Amino acid sequence: MQLKSYILFFLLISFNYNLYSQQTNDSPYETDLLKDGIWIATGIGLNVAGVMLIQNKPGLTEAELNALSKDDIWGVDRWAAGNYSEKANSDSYIPMFTSFALPLALMLNQNERSHAGQISVLFIESMATTGALFSITAGLVQKSRPLVYNTSIPAEERMDNDEQRSFYAGHTAATASATFFAAKVFNDFNPDSPWKPVVWGVAAAIPATVGYLRIRSGKHFLTDNLIGYAMGAASGIIIPEIHKKHNKNVEIYPTMSFHNMGENFNSQGLGITYTF
Repeated sequence: MQLKSYILFFLLISFNYNLYSQQTNDSPYETDLLKDGIWIATGIGLNVAGVMLIQNKPGLTEAELNALSKDDIWGVDRWAAGNYSEKANSDSYIPMFTSFALPLALMLNQNERSHAGQISVLFIESMATTGALFSITAGLVQKSRPLVYNTSIPAEERMDNDEQRSFYAGHTAATASATFFAAKVFNDFNPDSPWKPVVWGVAAAIPATVGYLRIRSGKHFLTDNLIGYAMGAASGIIIPEIHKKHNKNVEIYPTMSFHNMGENFNSQGLGITYTF
């Protein structure tokens, strides 16, 4: 996905952080200025680190391109090798960007609207977490997209480094994070609503549609989308859950450090433990 735009989205929406201190008496969540501030800053920092990894990722050599074989692909993914559709690629952005607006629909309810700042903070954290996990993974894992196996595409395009980050599906992950976040918040603010099955159903359907289009476009294999879907949905659900009031089984603590190809990336991140 367009990672620079993704990070710009985080930076712009972060200006709403001052709203975070709004009244939370009727909210199922509680937030902490220091912890949530660290979380958001770390998420943005790790997204930047992920973009650096992706930009410095090597493309394929001609020998490596010629050595690629569909027979080396997992059977569950092999059928998608060679897929290519510019239309499916452009169409996939429609439901993805639509999903980013779903949390705004929560503002139709008075209670959610009165806690817009707090919900915005949680949404930023969910999307920042999803983006960090995706971008760092995409930067570290070398996996050619399905379209690279399509010999009708010019070799120069197939060897480009941007086509070597099939794992995992960022569009699907970001969409799932946004839709499941909206469903989770609606669920927590409206536990007795008869609309909950519909909301969860829509939340599940939109990223599934994005995943289908990403497969058709030749950008990702089935397993890339399944993992992206799961990672995004988990972030969208878990971030609000660990902020629920009286949830004392969750502990958050700073941690983060990794090394890649001689480069060191050190960041004050947040670790999470859950005690059963």
